[in-house]
Amino acid sequence: MGDHFEKGQHALLNEGEENEMEIFGYRTHSCRKALCLAGSVFSFGILPLVFYWRPAWCVWANCTPCSLEDADVVLLRTRDEFQTYSWKKVMWICLSALNSTFGLTPDHPVIMDEEYIINRAIRKPDLKVRCIKVQKIRYVWNNLEGQFQKIGSLEDWLSSAKIHLKFGSGLTREEQELRRLICGPNVIDVEITPIWKLLIKEVLNPFYIFQLFSVCLWFSEDYKEYAFAIIIMSIISIALTVYDLREQSVKLHHLVESHNSIIVPVCERKAGVQELESRYLVPGDLLVLSGNGVHMPCDAILIDGSCVVNEGMLTGESIPVTKTPLPKMDSSGSWKTQSEAEYKRHVLFCGTEVIQAKGVCSGPVRAVVLQTGFNTAKGDLVRSILYPKPMNFKLYRDAIRFLLCLVGIATIGMIYTLCVYVLSGEPPAEVVRKALDVVTIAVPPALPAALTTGIIYAQRRLKKRGIFCISPQRINVCGQLNLVCFDKTGTLTRDGLDLWGVVPCDQNGFQEVHSFASARPLPWSPLCAAMASCHSLVLLNGTIQGDPLDRKMFEATAWEMANSGDDFLIKGVPAHAMVVKPCKTASQAPVEGIAVLHQFPFSSALQRMTVIVQEMGGDRLAFMKGAPEKVASFCQPETVPTSFVSELQIYTAQGFRVIAMAYKKLETDHHTTALIRDKVESDLIFLGLLIFENQLKEETKPVLEELISARIRTVMITGDNLQTAITVARKSGMVSEDQKVILIETSETTGSSSASIFWKLVEEKKHIMYGNQDNYINIREEVSDNSRDGSYHFALSGKSFQVISQHFSSLLPKILMNGTIFARMSPGQKSSLVEEFQKLDYFVGMCGDGANDCGEASVASPFTSKTPNIECIPHLIKEGRAALVTSFCMFKYMALYSMIQYVGVLLLYWETNSLSNYQFLFQDLAVTTLIGITMNLNGAYPKLVPFRPAGQLISPPLLLSVIVNILFSLAMHIVGFLLVQRQPWYSTGMHSACKVQNESIPILTTSPTVPENATNNSLFTSFENTTIWFLGTINCIIVALVFSKGKPFRQPTYKNYIFVLVLVLQLAVCLFILFADIPDLYRRLDLLCTPVPWRVHIVVMLGCNFVVSLAVEEAIIENRALWMLIKRCFGYQSKSQYRIWQRALANDPSWPPLNQISYSDVPGCDRGVSYSNPVFESNEEQL
Repeated sequence: MGDHFEKGQHALLNEGEENEMEIFGYRTHSCRKALCLAGSVFSFGILPLVFYWRPAWCVWANCTPCSLEDADVVLLRTRDEFQTYSWKKVMWICLSALNSTFGLTPDHPVIMDEEYIINRAIRKPDLKVRCIKVQKIRYVWNNLEGQFQKIGSLEDWLSSAKIHLKFGSGLTREEQELRRLICGPNVIDVEITPIWKLLIKEVLNPFYIFQLFSVCLWFSEDYKEYAFAIIIMSIISIALTVYDLREQSVKLHHLVESHNSIIVPVCERKAGVQELESRYLVPGDLLVLSGNGVHMPCDAILIDGSCVVNEGMLTGESIPVTKTPLPKMDSSGSWKTQSEAEYKRHVLFCGTEVIQAKGVCSGPVRAVVLQTGFNTAKGDLVRSILYPKPMNFKLYRDAIRFLLCLVGIATIGMIYTLCVYVLSGEPPAEVVRKALDVVTIAVPPALPAALTTGIIYAQRRLKKRGIFCISPQRINVCGQLNLVCFDKTGTLTRDGLDLWGVVPCDQNGFQEVHSFASARPLPWSPLCAAMASCHSLVLLNGTIQGDPLDRKMFEATAWEMANSGDDFLIKGVPAHAMVVKPCKTASQAPVEGIAVLHQFPFSSALQRMTVIVQEMGGDRLAFMKGAPEKVASFCQPETVPTSFVSELQIYTAQGFRVIAMAYKKLETDHHTTALIRDKVESDLIFLGLLIFENQLKEETKPVLEELISARIRTVMITGDNLQTAITVARKSGMVSEDQKVILIETSETTGSSSASIFWKLVEEKKHIMYGNQDNYINIREEVSDNSRDGSYHFALSGKSFQVISQHFSSLLPKILMNGTIFARMSPGQKSSLVEEFQKLDYFVGMCGDGANDCGEASVASPFTSKTPNIECIPHLIKEGRAALVTSFCMFKYMALYSMIQYVGVLLLYWETNSLSNYQFLFQDLAVTTLIGITMNLNGAYPKLVPFRPAGQLISPPLLLSVIVNILFSLAMHIVGFLLVQRQPWYSTGMHSACKVQNESIPILTTSPTVPENATNNSLFTSFENTTIWFLGTINCIIVALVFSKGKPFRQPTYKNYIFVLVLVLQLAVCLFILFADIPDLYRRLDLLCTPVPWRVHIVVMLGCNFVVSLAVEEAIIENRALWMLIKRCFGYQSKSQYRIWQRALANDPSWPPLNQISYSDVPGCDRGVSYSNPVFESNEEQL
């Protein structure tokens, strides 16, 4: 339709978001609609079917363009590479009922307040709202801004002060009813799709429509047997698909239904607290949370009290998370950006369980409804299942292109058929049937299904290994992986952390290490108090739950945990605060216990947590725990030992995980909730270091070695210390002993200086005191000549990655080419890094053990493994490669099978002959169908080779293989067709050698085309027909063997016992038919018996074809060395971005710039580099 639109007709929906779409306005035109209706009738339903497949055509045909404001139909187009169209009707919400019930007139204050989207959507004076519903989300027309906007959430621009002021007392009844009508119910309604709907949707698939066309044609030609076989197979396939979809629909419905009808206390502004069914909640409602075990029916912002929440349903991690109230700040900025901590720390997400709720000073725990229905976190997760992001993989696009090529070939065949049969004077009906028959022969209906069988078998094999897949199409993508990112803790290293020791410090510096291996209790000190109280552990049903690191730290103190009761009455301490007390086995402590008054929970972005505590009969203190370098930055400089950096390096270099602790005394005249985090976390006193031992999993090193030997890049992305990560990388084999590590450090832009980047060479040095543990890391200042030999890895922190992304965008691709270790990375930075690797045309996999490993990606991860180590990665890649190669094998076979039949039939058409129904049936059912089922059973080859299979069908080796084999088959068929006509017994009129095989040829005088005992199928029987059928049928078996690939990506063909048995049986049956002199059998198959020498000729032709095809396939098509030589001779170079950068860096003697500082204002340093983001698509031509 072009990109020229009327004024106001085009806009963006969800602008700037991941699901951004274009929206176009249209108005229904009566005349156009009538014409389309007539066209639907006269086309016998073909036009509605086309409109079903092409929604945009339906809108363009029925409607005229108009502004979005006047539209009654909108056309939507996704902004991704697929540009998928859909259309929606514009609906009206009538608010007139509110006038009679609550007296809401157009000039009522509730409606006149146009500060919120809800009010701006109301059209006055008729009190109506225009809306559309797209993927379960409701959008209303904003009359002031003239655009459709999402409804069902509080506006992002709201400040924390505004939220407390506007919603802190609840909504009035009028506001609630108005919002209910406009926002809709707070339900995540996944209806159970009726079977008839699923059936219709499946049947209207173009694949089945083509099959229906083929079946109708076959019935008209009396080809009933195969038609019935296709119908039965299609019914089974449709039934299984519908059953599977129905089961998924039922499971998803039951999964979400339980949270749609929860009774919750809601505070109304005038009526007070009322019990309300959760489906009636609206954004802005004030929830009162009481008791434990509450399941959240919506997303809500906590404004009073604190909660401990189990978010396992969303993140997959069962560790309780502490939620803190949104602070009331004077700033006018968005509430999401006002708090230094992540805003999610204040949000209770839908579907999560509030396992503990604590009010302040015996007050209630209150939360403001943030989002309802499908706008919630849980709703978004359900929508990602209902509307999965389409996957772009070249294999499927190339398959469609090749199908179109087959359609083109079929068109040529149709023209040829029309010419031959029209000139022969055949009836028009027969001419049309024969011409259409060519389409069903050239374009095999089973091709799309054949391409997916390899994936189905691979999915079954993965399931046996405990690897589950929710997106089977991504198995093929795994076959192209050439870079895998790993989380460290819990993935490369063991889950459990053991507290190895504590390094206290005083004014004289670090003291002697206290080792817990000696079983001596930790002496009392502020450090001991910090370990006992600075954590996020909770006591549930008498059991301590929380982060494993926190548990190990707390257990080392030999203290116990309890909830405060009436016997613990201290000013400012909540009635149910968490209290820790020393056990009998603990060191003598001067306090009876410590009450935790307030928490600033740990955040990956902040890399720290802080608590405010009250000692029984003592001081009020603040304790901080976090990354050593981060904690040290909040401490008074004089309290941080001068040997801090070197001491830290000693432990991080040995792979220990190091946590630092600090504290300060607070005044008791302030309420804890009134204290601002910035004031609490300042001028702290450094207490010391906690040393945790985190050992590699036994499987880590051999798996990484296997991946590296297969030339699959391995990258570590962790939230841990950088030097710890470097040591783990060396221990695991990710960085070998002879490779250098270059540390990249950056500084951000300040008022007087621009951002800078500095490269340092990291060197190993032995440390005498800890020599039996391992090496530790030191920075080497001198430049080594051999450090530029390309065998180096970059290591950098999340902060450096952020600075480089912002100020050194042109350097980022260069750094990523050798970037192996990324530490102190937040979940958002992990996701950004993976995307940057994808921009370099890498096929990237991310392996982690929790949702924080790559943002929200792991919530709907395509693959989940029961095995708690990285052994699943090689298995996944092997199966992916095997599935990919299997898809290619099946594609080549199905394409060649159709071309063999196509060539044979066209040759017979020259004589106005064809194959009979039973001949077609034998080829289609007894040969091809059995081969299609069994050819894909080869398992994955157990060894990963250092190259990948081709990632696209349109590649020179594969196309050459198909074309050459088509030419071989064409040549063999033509030779057989012409030679049989030159045989001496052909010209004499012999019709059968079965009865007179012992007589001389001159005696035979019967007609060659019309046997004495002629049947209904007598028009098929001829020597050409017999020769072509044997050549085509046995050739189908031969190419199956030639195309069945084994090593290096699949198990050898001979190990696919079922497939080999099928081929042997098929070949034996064909040879039996060829050499057996059984008249009834020949009559049934419409064959003529030929002299034995001619049968031998047929076998010789097939044998020559097999030998030549196999030789070409093995010596040329599968000869990787030959294709590499051809590439070098023609100067071909890969177009993948990472290959281009590899070549550029190899020829750059100044890279990497060791011991140099670069500034962002240096010319060229701040220029962006231009490269595309294919996302799971590589331009690299591979073998």
